Amino acid sequence: MRKSLILFLAFIAAPVFSAIRGAEPRFAEYPSAVEMARKPVKPRLTTNETRRYATQLSDAARHGVNFAGHFILAEWGCGAGCVMAAAIDARTGKVVMLPFTVSDWPLDIAEPLAYRKDSRLLIVRGSRDERGRGTYYYRFDGAAFQLIEAPPATPRPRP
Repeated sequence: MRKSLILFLAFIAAPVFSAIRGAEPRFAEYPSAVEMARKPVKPRLTTNETRRYATQLSDAARHGVNFAGHFILAEWGCGAGCVMAAAIDARTGKVVMLPFTVSDWPLDIAEPLAYRKDSRLLIVRGSRDERGRGTYYYRFDGAAFQLIEAPPATPRPRP
């Protein structure tokens, strides 16, 4: 009887503790109205960094909106197991660089960046600038990627 009561209380308490800890951010919590397709925009290459990646940004700008309503999230490799990204405004061509590289993502993750065209949420899995390791949640406001949540990062494995 006592064992059954303990199991029952544990079963009831588990969702409560999970709710207290807080749920991970979800795409639906950061909605963005998706705009209809327009003619391809030319990225505004206004910084040394955007000029350095002109080819990658221009190639991505030819594709449709895939992020935050009217943005194109461009991704490209920066070495073995390394990704860089930038958001291109499909209205104006303004480019907002992701302020870090992403590497060392878990083997069961095919893509280290998760995003949707109807959401301002960007989920980053792996190491940022080769430091730490974890899952990071960012809200994009059209001008910057703002960290929402960063669960405790695990150290990078040493070779």
